[in-house]
Amino acid sequence: MTTPSLAPPAPSFLQATAPAWVLLTLLLYGLVLRPLALAQAPLALETIFVFSAAFAMAELFWLGFSWNEIQGAIIHRLGRALPAIFILFAIGLLVGAWIIAGTIPMLVAWGVTLVSPGWIYPLAFLIPVLFSLLTGTSWGSAGTIGVVLMGIGISVGADPAVLAGAIIGGAYFGDKLSPLSDTTNIAAIATEVPLFSHIRAMLWTTLPAAALALTVYTALGLLAPPAPATDLAAPEAFAAALGGLFNFHLALLLPPLIVLAGAWRGAPTLPLLLLSIVVATGLALLLQPFDAAQITAALKNGYRLTFSEVSGPLPEGVAVLLERGGLYSMSEAIFVAMLVFLFVGAIDLLETMPRLVTWAFAFARKPSALVLSALGATAVTNAMTSNQSATSFIVGDAFSRRFDGAGVPRPLLSRSIEDTGTMLESLVPWHATALFMVATLGVPVAAYAPWQLLSLFNFAFAILFALFGQGLLRSPAPSKEASS
Repeated sequence: MTTPSLAPPAPSFLQATAPAWVLLTLLLYGLVLRPLALAQAPLALETIFVFSAAFAMAELFWLGFSWNEIQGAIIHRLGRALPAIFILFAIGLLVGAWIIAGTIPMLVAWGVTLVSPGWIYPLAFLIPVLFSLLTGTSWGSAGTIGVVLMGIGISVGADPAVLAGAIIGGAYFGDKLSPLSDTTNIAAIATEVPLFSHIRAMLWTTLPAAALALTVYTALGLLAPPAPATDLAAPEAFAAALGGLFNFHLALLLPPLIVLAGAWRGAPTLPLLLLSIVVATGLALLLQPFDAAQITAALKNGYRLTFSEVSGPLPEGVAVLLERGGLYSMSEAIFVAMLVFLFVGAIDLLETMPRLVTWAFAFARKPSALVLSALGATAVTNAMTSNQSATSFIVGDAFSRRFDGAGVPRPLLSRSIEDTGTMLESLVPWHATALFMVATLGVPVAAYAPWQLLSLFNFAFAILFALFGQGLLRSPAPSKEASS
């Protein structure tokens, strides 16, 4: 008769939370102290999670857990997220398909011709809203149409700080609400909330913030309009360059219409994206001057200007707009997600995050207190990691059980992660996003931050809704829907 193996004893609080303290120490040293205090290059976030996971595994072995148990916990975590990771791959394919089909170039060409000097501030907000919704990228929107809008705005005497704030806010509207956005998908993955349930929850805080920001930009343009411009050739040249590379046709509106209509009807995300990819690929074959090899190359690695016959120099920003997308464009977000799951899956056996949250947020029992705690934890984590993907997984794992136990629907958690995570990125001077925006638009963070009204108003609405119990989605927690 064999003696049954004994389960490892329950770890103490210090043992259970040790991996989290190791991760926090590495984050503070690698991403805060090194660049800000020691004038050294920051450590790679991916390696921080690798070393943190290695520590967690070593402790699990020391506590008596077997490798099969550790591996099983990690695989279980990855398995639950695998369907949504497939969506991230599909988004890369989709952007590549929309570019090679001519859909994104046509929409950009239309957008730049709509710019009117008298309405530069509201248009600097609205046009990036449109493009970021259709492409799901804040960086791509700011680095393409944002650059064009900055040039036009400066030429008409507009305030660069206001312009930059409006452009970045508009770009982040779509980065937060577009079903094509990686941060939007990852927040849904991390909290196990269906993608469109997550997006609908964010409408509560994002739409009022956007409406108020647009009102301020419009009033500013009417009360202090820029001086008339003398040279507005830039947008026409940009649109003409795109028209020379692609054939524009109304049929190219079909791929985004498929996504928008499907999203409105609540269609499953992955089949919807695949349908749009197939349609866009067919339109590229029918309407554009590219062969099958070039189209499939764009689906894999994104469009390249070498696919087209370019005669003469192109306006600045055309290459930034077009040379992106493709299957492998999402690899960084996916690698970060998988490495975070490596760490989180290991500490699942210790119940690290639930015990840590129970200790740190024992005071948060009411729904409002839970939401406020999630908002604050997200802001601190994103500021420390400079990575919204990692923030989504850390905060999502830490608060999921607390929200479920208090009967607070999971979309409140996923929304909170974006309300002070995604919307904070451009306002933290050392954040990768802020560095990109400064380099791209040429305006310091300190100058544009007071005019990045979408984020500032979004913070206010998120806190007010939590304090007064509005927008708390009195519906069953959809985490059950996500796991069904």
